[in-house]
Amino acid sequence: MKQIPSVQPASPAFALPEPFLRWFSRKGWQPRAHQLDLLARIRGDESMLLIAPTGAGKTLAGFLPSLVSLTERGRIPPGTGFHGIHTLYISPLKALAVDIERNLMMPVGEMGLPIRVENRTGDTPQSKRQRQKLDPPDILLTTPEQVALLIANGEAERFFKNLEYVIFDELHSLVTSKRGHLLALGLARLRRLAPGLKTIGLSATVTDPMDLQRWLVPQAPDQEQAAGLITVSGGAKPDISILASEVRVPWSGHTASYAMPEVYEAIKRHRTALLFVNTRNQAERLFQALWTINDDNLPIALHHGSLDVGQRRKVEAAMAENRLRAVVATSTLDLGIDWGDVDLVIHVGAPKGASRLAQRIGRSNHRMDEPSQAILVPANRFEVMECQAALDANYLGAQDTPPVGRGALDVLAQHVLGMACAAPFDPLELYDEITSASPYAELTWETFERIVDFVATGGYALRTYERYARIRKTEDGLWRVSNGKVAQQYRLNIGTIIESPTLNVRLVGKMASKARMGRGGLSLGKVEEFFLEMLSPGDTFLFGGKVIRFEGIHENECLVTQGYKLDPKIPSYAGGKFPLSTYLAAQVRRMLADPEAHANLPEQVRDWLAIQRDLSMLPREDELLIETFPYGNRHFMVAYAFEGRLAHQTLGMLLTRRLDRAGLNPMGFVATDYSLAIWCMEDMTQAFEAGHPSLAELFDEDMLGDDLEAWLDESYLLKRTFRNCAIIAGLIEPRHPGKEKTGRQVTVSSDLIYDVLRSHEPDHILLEATRNDAATGLLDIGRLGDMLVRIKSHIVHRPLEKVSPLAVPIMLEIGRESVPGQAPDALLAEAADELIFEAMGEHADMPALSKDSDKPVDRPVGMTR
Repeated sequence: MKQIPSVQPASPAFALPEPFLRWFSRKGWQPRAHQLDLLARIRGDESMLLIAPTGAGKTLAGFLPSLVSLTERGRIPPGTGFHGIHTLYISPLKALAVDIERNLMMPVGEMGLPIRVENRTGDTPQSKRQRQKLDPPDILLTTPEQVALLIANGEAERFFKNLEYVIFDELHSLVTSKRGHLLALGLARLRRLAPGLKTIGLSATVTDPMDLQRWLVPQAPDQEQAAGLITVSGGAKPDISILASEVRVPWSGHTASYAMPEVYEAIKRHRTALLFVNTRNQAERLFQALWTINDDNLPIALHHGSLDVGQRRKVEAAMAENRLRAVVATSTLDLGIDWGDVDLVIHVGAPKGASRLAQRIGRSNHRMDEPSQAILVPANRFEVMECQAALDANYLGAQDTPPVGRGALDVLAQHVLGMACAAPFDPLELYDEITSASPYAELTWETFERIVDFVATGGYALRTYERYARIRKTEDGLWRVSNGKVAQQYRLNIGTIIESPTLNVRLVGKMASKARMGRGGLSLGKVEEFFLEMLSPGDTFLFGGKVIRFEGIHENECLVTQGYKLDPKIPSYAGGKFPLSTYLAAQVRRMLADPEAHANLPEQVRDWLAIQRDLSMLPREDELLIETFPYGNRHFMVAYAFEGRLAHQTLGMLLTRRLDRAGLNPMGFVATDYSLAIWCMEDMTQAFEAGHPSLAELFDEDMLGDDLEAWLDESYLLKRTFRNCAIIAGLIEPRHPGKEKTGRQVTVSSDLIYDVLRSHEPDHILLEATRNDAATGLLDIGRLGDMLVRIKSHIVHRPLEKVSPLAVPIMLEIGRESVPGQAPDALLAEAADELIFEAMGEHADMPALSKDSDKPVDRPVGMTR
């Protein structure tokens, strides 16, 4: 976690052309120093990274070199022949590319500049995209996927021969995923097609500027290269508050339904409010909740990636024309878009990252010298602390964007095939080009050769199948695409974004043989696959009010049998789409350990922590608190690790294996961003105090060795991760001309290939890519490993006779319907009241600590900045 140093712009060494000076004068504006400085340094042959607060004119600064250059060039005389694009602007969002076109055309039109601007996204009609190849605009606004398509075309060299500038908007959000790895490879190819091109990166939130500076320029084998940097300080500090609700903040939950009347009142007090949540499911539910209480018939809209493009464009147009009072959105609207009249951002639920919050808050006012106004609405008590930590980070200017990371191997395979589709390639030249891209700078020649062999044959175990021979080596030593159909299939399946699939849950007879297990049976509904891939055969879980036993996955269905245990195993993964950032997790731990920091929290949360300190303890910043207690007919262990949902899921799976070996008969676990609860039939307090096992042994970091391997071998997680890698690498092609494979067909294909490779080629390059993905993404092994090192000799055990106040939130998660997408958010009220009363004892009767309800409590509770 770093704070960005202030780098003052140098004195500009270049005067703007007369049309620009007149335009600024008519507007009553002055070009900002950083805009002129960026222009001067770009014209001095530097590539540049501009880090500036929202509203500082980053977009205009980024386009200024292009606009000036094109103005000086003038119109291309008729008859001069084909002229390729001059500037490529790349955005992480289709909506942002469309918005930039609208905003850029205003100054271009008002100055009468001889410049043609167009956008090209997945929503652009095919006829327009074909016309753009024949008659390119001067400035093309596009997305990473379209760049990959354009450079894989045989006409790429002609199309990009006149390219001078590539502008990357919201660069921090482009570079840290597989999408960013594919874009980095695309940029390396653009440099070969147009050797003199200069890059401009624009960003408001960056943890490590040097990471992005390296990304923007070619890397040499023996020397680190970096783009120039301009950092703009200043700007009005945002006005952020945490909702001072008159009803109690719930103990658990993720929708903040308790606060909807107050959220609605806040919307009514402002011109236009933008409401952010972390998942599409949350967006749908928030939108529905607001419409239910919308007695004033305010125009409120919904915007997320699953909506039809026509619906999204209508919402965007209505926002641009200030016809809406509120829009509920996910990350589809949290980057860079200037929505004019938006004067309030409401973040419902915890933001999970300080940089993400700063980015979203910047959508309010969108002017550097006016404070953005935002309200954070925590959905539960732990989220109150997370929101406070994010608020504090925002005022400090602290950032927690993730690093660029090492380039993914499945993405590399896709790119290699794409380059063969464009033209035959020399492997030595392509290797040099690929290693000039920052994420692949450390790629070894051996790994590159394995990737080329995979694209050419599918690997040792698959080379006898002709369909996997996608490229062939010619007599002159060049690799070319095998046939035109391969190139067609590549273009249909390009990209790295794979939607999370669902599996049908089917109840089958217990006596059915394995051969007949995949036939017949009652369909119970659909479950998101990420839930099921963590299960092992024999695990039981709750679905649709039934306890069912997981038998396995057959093709694209989850097969279950009737479960008869009263205690189902429920690996439950509460929380939003984004994992809690390492920085915010550390800040919450620090806040929990510091009684002075509690003064900034609402009274009900302060009381909750005070009672926890009296009845159990509050851990120090470097400690892991383990509480054990009986509840009902089970014995519970709660670990307060504060390392995020993904790390806790993996920890829960591994700990249950160890507890099972110790004879404690673990029944299941539940994980949130803040803690992990495991329940057993045997007394864990007695076992830990006797040292069988000891907590030091239980949490030893060697669990990331054999235990992890054994669990991965039993679970379906690697098989599902392999499917995604196989799709990205092009081994499996979901889309075909005029048709698309069903999820079931894709799964059957990937499962068969996975089993073949596991048996006959366990060191296959795609299996390596699969394990890399699982370690960094689904399992968060690096973060878990860091935690296990941090807590060594700092584990504190508190044996209790009953549930502690701090354990109530995660205990209430166990009482929920735990399958994502199927769960009602309401607590099982009677069980919740009983649990809270047991934990709080006599304090449960305090007015500010009364049971969760929608009614106001006797005294207002809440918090402001």
